[in-house]
Amino acid sequence: MPKYSSRVEDYLKTILLIFQEKGYVRTKDLAARLRVKPPSVTEMLHKLAERKLILYKQYEGVKLTTKGLRAARLVRKRQEVLENLFRLMSVSEKTTHLDSCKLEHQLSCETLEALQSFLRFLEDKGLYEKLQNDFKKIRSA
Repeated sequence: MPKYSSRVEDYLKTILLIFQEKGYVRTKDLAARLRVKPPSVTEMLHKLAERKLILYKQYEGVKLTTKGLRAARLVRKRQEVLENLFRLMSVSEKTTHLDSCKLEHQLSCETLEALQSFLRFLEDKGLYEKLQNDFKKIRSA
């Protein structure tokens, strides 16, 4: 999978999340969620369309292409895995969200797969909650 800039990945992930919530994505939805001005969103949507990551027609909304959907899901998966790891370590929800959003862009596929396997291993062995509780005790001591 090609490497995209953090900004591109943020747009793709946000398009995916809004679509999952509403069933459609409009420019103003993206502007509000990303906290940018609508003209900036329109400019980026044209760039994403040129790269064949989205289908975009003014006044008709935005849809991810297969390529865009694959990239957006990978970014979302990275964030989810990081959030699960941070929760295991009793990081606050606010910090978990903020840090996972920053780090999701830096995580390699190899590390992502290893973390997923590690967390799945903990769950399968019934160790996730035990480690989480034990670690909370150590952190609060």
